[in-house]
Amino acid sequence: MKHYAYLISRRIVQVAIILLFIAGNYYGWKILAGNLSTSFLFGTIPLSDPYAVLQMFVAGAVISSNLLIGAVIITLFYGVIGGRAFCSWVCPVNIITDAANWTRRKFGFDMIAKKTPISRNTRYWVIAVSFILSYFLGLAAFEFISPISMVHRGLVFGMGFGWAAIVIIYLFDLFVLKNGWCGHICPLGGFYSIIGKFRILKVKHDSEACTACMKCKVVCPENQVLHMIAKESLPVLSGECTNCGRCIDVCDDNALGFFLKIEINKKGEKNNEKNNESIA
Repeated sequence: MKHYAYLISRRIVQVAIILLFIAGNYYGWKILAGNLSTSFLFGTIPLSDPYAVLQMFVAGAVISSNLLIGAVIITLFYGVIGGRAFCSWVCPVNIITDAANWTRRKFGFDMIAKKTPISRNTRYWVIAVSFILSYFLGLAAFEFISPISMVHRGLVFGMGFGWAAIVIIYLFDLFVLKNGWCGHICPLGGFYSIIGKFRILKVKHDSEACTACMKCKVVCPENQVLHMIAKESLPVLSGECTNCGRCIDVCDDNALGFFLKIEINKKGEKNNEKNNESIA
């Protein structure tokens, strides 16, 4: 069970969020109602996808106070604490891409997936294109075609085109490109990578404990962030880390773990690191 602790925890959280949305929309529960783009927590606290709100703003829409407050809350949470945790702990598409990754490793499809190189920076270009299209079309361009919205709304309100999104993403990640959707194309993942770069919750590597087995890099969906493995003791600083915890799960050397890092830079000198607050 140790090798699956964070994976199981993520699945519990993802399924619980979906069930709470179903309960909120169908049975009137006040815990969580709406969808991943805009919702209310406990019936009063607005939560909004900041990327969607920015697209709406660029498209010329009038942003309500609830949308603005909700976007600020989510931005602060992921920007200060969670980083890109939305992608691995909330987004339902993560379940699909993880299933494709497991299938690939199980049946040896890695060589097939490596034949179509696409830069991981593609997601940032998609962000730019989505804002340009939003401006000229007068609507939130990515939200109009988002497989994340399709899958989530499908799970909550009835699948419809959600099934097509599931099949396409699964097959794309399995046969075309390893970690293709989440790791290379998804603009929402790219957006959270940007705002989560300076998060305080990070994974730290202890090179003295590491035996260079590289199991962590095999399971990591963003293995470029683990460049320090077997080389030096460093935290994962890249905002592209999803804080999924799979690298920690599979590490038999206890060389990886979550910790809280708070940096206070005053004239470039003060750096306070809370190593004693390790939570893994």
